[in-house]
Amino acid sequence: MSNLTHDAKDLELMKMAITQANLSQPIESAYCVGAVLVAATGEILSTGFSRELPGNTHAEQCALDKLPDIAMAENSVCYTTMEPCSQRLSGNKPCVERLIEAKVSRVIMGVNEPPNFVDCSGADLLRQAGIEVLVVPGVEQECLKPNIHILNK
Repeated sequence: MSNLTHDAKDLELMKMAITQANLSQPIESAYCVGAVLVAATGEILSTGFSRELPGNTHAEQCALDKLPDIAMAENSVCYTTMEPCSQRLSGNKPCVERLIEAKVSRVIMGVNEPPNFVDCSGADLLRQAGIEVLVVPGVEQECLKPNIHILNK
């Protein structure tokens, strides 16, 4: 079980990530996820959503790729509506690896990845790399809503 965060700022930033997730174009083969990357100072560095950038991109990947310099992500916090992927069927680098390489300090997520495509171990891999993983309680339905087209199969 993941540790929970009841911080009002975490909830506010998760709501921003949910707004991003709702911008994702639904497709049958991937989730709609939103992400917000926040500097240790509290400044919003970037946002991203699934398939925002070309190449079957994921939300966390988009947020990182939009940074002018990846070094800006060091010690940042990534808010994501769904557990960062540990495996990609497309052959792209998993978001967990991207976040570890970017040296984020914390990942705050809305829900664990449902098992529809792969058995995700993103949260465990992040913790093993020394990255704190927290869950915002009470946002599960909002985080899953953009994915009804997959979850209701």
